[in-house]
Amino acid sequence: MDRDKILLTPGPLTTTLRTKLAMLKDWGSWDADFNAVTASVRKSLLAVVHGAGSHVVVPLQGSGTFSVEAAVATVVPRDGHVLVLDNGAYCKRAARLTSLMGRRCTLMPFDESQPVSPMAVADKLGADPSVTHVILIHCETGAGVLNPLREIADLCEKHGKGLIVDAMSSFGALDIDARETRFDALVAASGKCLEGVPGMGFVVIRKAILEACAGNSQSLAMDLVDQYIYMEKTTQWRFTPPTHVVVALHEAIAQFEAEGGQPARLARYTRNCETLVRGMAALGFKPFLDAAVQAPIIVTFHAPADPRYDFTAFYAAARARGFILYPGKLTTVDTFRVGCIGAIGPHEMEQAVHAIALTLQDMGIASGAPAS
Repeated sequence: MDRDKILLTPGPLTTTLRTKLAMLKDWGSWDADFNAVTASVRKSLLAVVHGAGSHVVVPLQGSGTFSVEAAVATVVPRDGHVLVLDNGAYCKRAARLTSLMGRRCTLMPFDESQPVSPMAVADKLGADPSVTHVILIHCETGAGVLNPLREIADLCEKHGKGLIVDAMSSFGALDIDARETRFDALVAASGKCLEGVPGMGFVVIRKAILEACAGNSQSLAMDLVDQYIYMEKTTQWRFTPPTHVVVALHEAIAQFEAEGGQPARLARYTRNCETLVRGMAALGFKPFLDAAVQAPIIVTFHAPADPRYDFTAFYAAARARGFILYPGKLTTVDTFRVGCIGAIGPHEMEQAVHAIALTLQDMGIASGAPAS
């Protein structure tokens, strides 16, 4: 096979040739041309959530998790109390990093097959006034659940709590409007729905809280206020930036805008998801989530009940046909995941389903149906 394997994962993702080609040039980290690219990227990212005037964008080297950690360290005072709404693996990761930074943290569990409940959160916030901040994972890709961002944001505003949103797998695809949804910090990354390459996270921070955040972070590298002030003063990054990642993101954003921005990207991913679910159903596979709570980002499928099924062999056979699947992230149910995002369309999803059909034949499995 002479093409790259298609990544049906929640990131890194399949990227376009244009995005790959953008990385073939070397850039000086203090050079005016590169600084102009950084400024353009920051402006474009702010526009995605309609945050001009009310928010700022602070980019950070590293994976998205680096920026989640930086957001918590910067936004939450050292004596703050963070409530993490937990319906999956990435929620638990947010809680762990919060605790490791010495912030008081309470994990509020929900069923991993359901969105977090605004009513339950309202009760919790009313019962525990010591909570200062809430962390919400917008799209929890452990299972693929879409959580109710707008409702949780309204609750936090009503109760006077700060809100940190992990929008890693939703930014650029799902509608987020900072004019209507109040949050203190919203975190995403280059290698997700913007279809850049991994290596740069970024945090959208509400201007009104910036000044009060100075001195909160116990980390030099993770201090977003320090990073913001330095960038505003010099147009440069404080420390060596991921230059090739930034210019690739700049090119990916140009394609995002040409496609029609967030509404167009959501429409394509939705078609991908529908094509996938329909094709997999014909093979007997059953999604883990109810369609009403399924985000069109990544779909978790029950593993086939057939005793010949083994994920490692299943993965290898699909990979040999050009498609990279993702293992399940659930602790109680045997599953695997198939992503719907990246520089792919319904045609690639049809090809993926066909590759899975051939994989089942290879393994002697008549149906992908799970145990009843």
